Amino acid sequence: MSRKSPAADRATPERIAEAAIALADEQGPAAVTFRAVAARLGVPHATLQRRVTDSAGLLNLCADHLASRLPDIPAGSMDWAAATEARFTALYRVLTAHPGLMALRGNRPWLGRHILARLVEPQLADNLAAGMSPRRAIAVYRGMYLATLGHASFVDHADPKAAVTASRVALAGLDAEEFPVLTAHQDVILDAVVDHEVFYGALRELVRAAGGEAGAGVGGGAGSGR
Repeated sequence: MSRKSPAADRATPERIAEAAIALADEQGPAAVTFRAVAARLGVPHATLQRRVTDSAGLLNLCADHLASRLPDIPAGSMDWAAATEARFTALYRVLTAHPGLMALRGNRPWLGRHILARLVEPQLADNLAAGMSPRRAIAVYRGMYLATLGHASFVDHADPKAAVTASRVALAGLDAEEFPVLTAHQDVILDAVVDHEVFYGALRELVRAAGGEAGAGVGGGAGSGR
């Protein structure tokens, strides 16, 4: 009976994804190359390429690995509003914890099994059960999904202090007569730049609006937490 080589044992899909995600988090998305991932795993470059044939496959592997950390909330198992808030809050937390992956993702769709099974399928099923038409169910899902991606990707969560500093410099250069509101409320604006509650509040508003429109229950939300 043949035995797998030590290199093959180190180059499992899970370990490949973890190595690539760690590189992106620690050194930025440009650091994620086949050679760098192979070196981190301690395997030959060729071994890694036999497991993952191209960069798109590597990215999909990473995205689906992170999506496996999303909570499993089956359709119909919770109040519509609570389930919706819980799913998108979990997605936001995964994305902001790994900003390097957001940069790597670019505009590619996420169609891995875990994100389809733990987010897309149950959310669409719950939307339909709440009384939405198929078209409206998809539109509501897409609105919340894109809002979550936007909040997660348009702030440098890897270096929040740098994001605030850059915003402060930009605001300081504004003319007070031309931009009276922006210059008068700089402190409040800067506080909101990396405040996760901005996302949680926006998500709750989206849930309330969609729930009220569909006649779904909106009580008992999952809560934001920090």
